[in-house]
Amino acid sequence: MRYVSTRGGAAPVSFSAALMQGIAPDGGLYVPAQWPRFDARAAPDALPVFAAALLETFVADDPLADQLAAITADAFSFPAPLNSIDGHPAQVLELFHGPTAAFKDFGARFLAACQARVPRAEGERPLHILVATSGDTGGAVASAFHGRPGVQVSVLYPKGMVSPAQERQLTCWGGNVHAFAVHGAFDDCQRLVKEAFVDSALSAKFALSSANSINVARLLPQMTYFAATSLAIWNEHGAPASFVIPSGNLGHATACLWARKLGLPIDQIVLAHNANRTMPDYLTSGEWRPRATIPTLASAMDVGDPSNGERLRHLYPNLAELRCAVTAYVVDDEAIRARIRTGWEQHAQIWCPHTAAAAEAFARHTQDGAVARRWVIVATAHPAKFPEIVEPIIGQTIPVPPALAALPPAGSPTEIEPRLATLRQSLLLS
Repeated sequence: MRYVSTRGGAAPVSFSAALMQGIAPDGGLYVPAQWPRFDARAAPDALPVFAAALLETFVADDPLADQLAAITADAFSFPAPLNSIDGHPAQVLELFHGPTAAFKDFGARFLAACQARVPRAEGERPLHILVATSGDTGGAVASAFHGRPGVQVSVLYPKGMVSPAQERQLTCWGGNVHAFAVHGAFDDCQRLVKEAFVDSALSAKFALSSANSINVARLLPQMTYFAATSLAIWNEHGAPASFVIPSGNLGHATACLWARKLGLPIDQIVLAHNANRTMPDYLTSGEWRPRATIPTLASAMDVGDPSNGERLRHLYPNLAELRCAVTAYVVDDEAIRARIRTGWEQHAQIWCPHTAAAAEAFARHTQDGAVARRWVIVATAHPAKFPEIVEPIIGQTIPVPPALAALPPAGSPTEIEPRLATLRQSLLLS
């Protein structure tokens, strides 16, 4: 399998090269050059085994091919259960049972397991992972790479725009993980990372790579649970699965669409956005118009310029095809609060703000009777990561998962202005 740039100006590369480079030399994002059909009729009980089978073609003829089973065993060491909801027509796919209680653990641990196994020549520039985060990605990447020899990690997050629990996950590690609190929005963090990749001074000192969803090795493993869930539903009910996905940088949506591209039994895909409505407006107007990020309760979705919009437009160059592929809803903070309350009072569900946005989008989408499909609401984070939002609404204390309770205390990040020169100076002195 080879990987090509969404912008068409870079030579095809191997899987290992794509994951280590992060961004293509022409500034585009890597995508698979072909889309093989996945012919499995059943999802095995063990997610790591299924992941290795699904991803086998995507690492074919790569130095990591022989280690794929070990990589997926390392990455998928926690479950992704599909649960029914009392009195609710949809099921919930819980993706928050990893070490940082968010779905980003799957992709981050897969990426770390891959990069730890890529052969590196003696004397090669030190590997430095740069990651921009709106909340959950940075914590997952920090956890996945913490303590791994031969790699440094710099996490950039918007100061004051993540929850206290998320900030703790970003700053508590120390060692080879360095946190930067940027005086700006997530889009400023993402821009700084992209600018750093093409900066000659940084490239001369480090072998730079990315770890948020601009890296193709973050998205490929995220296909796994969409594929496995769709097969489980197909085998039980003889019907395809339809997913409702909280969406910010559009990586999760892209992974689900890629799984459907492989031939998995996936029907409708509904995206739930907060007030950052670049994608919903694009589907309506046909114009891709990034704008300044708006802070919301669903902070991990606070992205005004979603990077993976480029992958979606590459996958569906015809806007009419994209409109057929996905539906998007805008869910404001008032609706998120109301859905958190309804989830608890009517169904005994405690939802984080992002999952509540998906539950609200599901309610709007199915009000015309489309509920006959096999619907799955994707729960992307544990509500204990947002107690200051959720607990006052439901009037209950949220039990904290053991993995979150065991984290060290929050550390002190380096505060920087959103300028490349400032980031460059900090990294070169590290």
